[in-house]
Amino acid sequence: MSAVETPLLVKPPRLRWQADLALGFVALIWGLTFVVVKAALNDISTMYFLALRFGFASLCMTPMLIPVFRSSGVRSVWKGVRGGLVAGVFLWAGYLLQTFGLKYTSAGNSGFLTGLYIVLVPLISAALYRKWPTFPELAGIAVATAGMTILTIPSLDRGFRFNRGDLLTIGCAVTFAFHLLVVGYFSARERFEAVAFGQIICAAGLSGLALFFEFPKAAWTGRTVFAVLLTGLFATALAFALQTWGQQYTSPTRTALLFATEPVFALLGAVAYGGEHLTVYSAAGGSLILAGVLTVELKPGKRV
Repeated sequence: MSAVETPLLVKPPRLRWQADLALGFVALIWGLTFVVVKAALNDISTMYFLALRFGFASLCMTPMLIPVFRSSGVRSVWKGVRGGLVAGVFLWAGYLLQTFGLKYTSAGNSGFLTGLYIVLVPLISAALYRKWPTFPELAGIAVATAGMTILTIPSLDRGFRFNRGDLLTIGCAVTFAFHLLVVGYFSARERFEAVAFGQIICAAGLSGLALFFEFPKAAWTGRTVFAVLLTGLFATALAFALQTWGQQYTSPTRTALLFATEPVFALLGAVAYGGEHLTVYSAAGGSLILAGVLTVELKPGKRV
């Protein structure tokens, strides 16, 4: 093991499968809430929505810290929160770059370029920790990336004209890749509850500061309130707590691959509730993404 390698200990297969299921459930939550968020953003400004989402999530996560304080003490909690604050900077920056990138590029380009973090995670991890992913992981990443490419073909700009929105979205992919790696690093060392809380409260604070640059606007419709409550409680508080817990027991590469299922669940949500139709491209792309995940899950490598 390299001196700078994340000390990810070998865990029993039961914990590995539980972690992978938890991360898959996170992708499910994020995917199915996409159609809700998209509708709500017609009634509320982006940064105001993010500030409310992360602020409400911080309140929901606060009781989670009480038993940690009692069992581990203030020092242990602070160390975890401090690591979470670092992760929160990358998390918020990723949302910021993605949102502003969407102003100048298509949704298809944004989805495809954001998905590059699936490829970037193992490359950055290999550069930092001098340890390459297993062959099944690399094969799964290749298959899932092909699936994401097919999934976004219909909405890509003709000729894929490169613009500043694409550049911002590439920055978003790099930022999200580092976020996964940072969460994996600190969740393996500190109390996951404190790390999860730290990143959410950091994102809430930065979103609040951003309101000085984007005037908050909102029409308080039922779908706006529902979106804030749903994403704050389930897609943020619960989802990021599960992600931080799960990354204790699996690698960032496997996490990125499991998160590749998010657009598949988003597609299912759009078809079921958004009135969209299932196409040959979406069916083929979604099948390849799931095949990429199964390539790893059914034939796991020696390293977990």
